[in-house]
Amino acid sequence: MKASPMVWTGRVLSGLFVVFMLAASIAPKFLMADMVAEQNMTPLGWPSKYLLLIAAIELACVVLYVIPRTSLLGAVLMTGLLGGAIATNLRVENPLFSHTLFGVYLGLFMWGGLWLRDHSLRAVFPIRRSSAAPVSGS
Repeated sequence: MKASPMVWTGRVLSGLFVVFMLAASIAPKFLMADMVAEQNMTPLGWPSKYLLLIAAIELACVVLYVIPRTSLLGAVLMTGLLGGAIATNLRVENPLFSHTLFGVYLGLFMWGGLWLRDHSLRAVFPIRRSSAAPVSGS
């Protein structure tokens, strides 16, 4: 069966999210742990001992998100992780639109991609169009 343009758009959004997470967040934590801990963890008030644990949790969430049968679980778990990132940036009073809300932007890409590529999720969260005439109460 041929995928619709909506499904392909969802795959592209999901792919961009996954590539970003792997290249900009997970890989640096595993490959350049000392530098990431010094530049990212310490200013945010996190001990560097949690760096590899956070990277492993991110990787697990991304893997779950990529697998179609577990993509919803991965998205829910990643939403929790992004919420923690938002709270951390808010606590240290980082700039709102560039730092604090970045987790929201990632979440929109992640959920938007999943919503576009997963029919069952669209059935649970449909976009409804308003009717032309309001329904009267009488």
